[in-house]
Amino acid sequence: MLSTASISRTAVRSAFRQSTLPKVLAPTSIAQWRRTYASQAEEKDLVIIGGGVAGYVAAIKAGQEGMKVACIEKRGALGGTCLNVGCIPSKSLLNNSHIYHQILHDTKPRGIEVGDVKLNLAQLMKAKDTSVTGLTKGIEFLFKKNGVEYIKGTGTFADEHTVNVELNDGGETSVVGKNIIIATGSEATPFPGLEIDEKRVITSTGALSLQKVPESMVVIGGGIIGLEMGSVWSRLGAKVTVVEFLDQIGGPGMDTEISKMSQKILKKQGINFKLGTKVVSGDTSGDKIKLQLDAAKGGKEETIDADVVLVAIGRRPYTAGLGLDKIGVDVDERGRVVIDSEYRTNKPHIRCIGDVTFGPMLAHKAEEEAVAAIEYLKKGYGHVNYAAIPSVMYTHPEVAWVGQSEQDLKKDNIKYRVGTFPFSANSRAKTNLDTEGMVKMLADPETDRLLGVHIVGPNAGEMIAEATLALEYGASSEDIARTCHAHPTLAEAFKEAAMATYAKAIHY
Repeated sequence: MLSTASISRTAVRSAFRQSTLPKVLAPTSIAQWRRTYASQAEEKDLVIIGGGVAGYVAAIKAGQEGMKVACIEKRGALGGTCLNVGCIPSKSLLNNSHIYHQILHDTKPRGIEVGDVKLNLAQLMKAKDTSVTGLTKGIEFLFKKNGVEYIKGTGTFADEHTVNVELNDGGETSVVGKNIIIATGSEATPFPGLEIDEKRVITSTGALSLQKVPESMVVIGGGIIGLEMGSVWSRLGAKVTVVEFLDQIGGPGMDTEISKMSQKILKKQGINFKLGTKVVSGDTSGDKIKLQLDAAKGGKEETIDADVVLVAIGRRPYTAGLGLDKIGVDVDERGRVVIDSEYRTNKPHIRCIGDVTFGPMLAHKAEEEAVAAIEYLKKGYGHVNYAAIPSVMYTHPEVAWVGQSEQDLKKDNIKYRVGTFPFSANSRAKTNLDTEGMVKMLADPETDRLLGVHIVGPNAGEMIAEATLALEYGASSEDIARTCHAHPTLAEAFKEAAMATYAKAIHY
């Protein structure tokens, strides 16, 4: 197999030598040929297909390790879904819509009287776009700094070592790699019977760029993406209804007790919920979109109307046009690229990381895999602890968790001890007039080793880092409780929850 691959690479290189051009070609003909093939095939130490979080981090890390790297990205902007139409722009809208909502509803008790408040949606979107552009340009700078070749175009496998690229600016090129990493990410899962137009029937991408605030919005799917984007448009004035097939919001990974508390808070903010409910069909022919609903376990049917429907039922691996079948790379029944513990596919020199393979579809998980994959490639070892991957929902208050949930422990018949502490008893939360939520800890009753942490409350997304570090190093709840935390801080609620887990909290 190695000799065959070598022959293939040699043949590809010779095919692109200028000396193979007929000498009778006029200069204009040579120019035309060069426009068709933008550059000759060149062997790299590593070729990465996809410039999203997984791909660009792998490229930078490989460049830092002295490897000759090319990264292929068809979007024309680095950062993938996360940076362009996901994590980053959604956080901009979440933050600014929260400020707008707070000015409207939460300044008078603070002694701040505000006059006429207006929403400038165009400026809100411009602020989002400015953030995105600045960050994508920053990644391009890091590519140059670390010697990474950035190829803007769509990559397709020609053979096991060669990737053909249809360039965004026209023409084609090819690049040959001793090693290849697939990092093509994921796409929104469509809903059968509802055609996505990103104007009335939208995914998260369309939800980031609506031209006006709809009077009503139905969100199909009560997971993190649906709840975050539903929160944005609810704050801006839309009547939002979330339809979720499961009996809880936040997805199966969210602790059930935390999920119920979050739902109660979001409902108080104006979001309506229909849990244990499925969307049977949709009709977009009228001025309003009509959705036919039914109880998930069978029951009474109902019809609801909406100006905009957000489809947020999850994401699926994206491999369209990659040509994996051509080179025999295995995928599973869900379209995920099959890998081993070192991210190798069944073709050992081709690895795969991020959303397009197994595990939670989270940007930070993809980053960890990117670094580990390069370490395996260069050093023969790497590390990602999948038991300590945090999740965050950036609603207000935020929801964050890491490790096992209470329902996980019950399902696996694992004994545990619970400790909680409410933000209503935390001095910083009280002075900020932001007291909804709590910190919940789960620990082994014999060893006191931390098993999981679940937080709903202000600053939860930042606070979960301490919990993740504690899990990574096998800390006990007593270790956390005996670690001095600054006063007054929200993080003291974390310390007090740890005290409640191994003994008793002081301030509650």
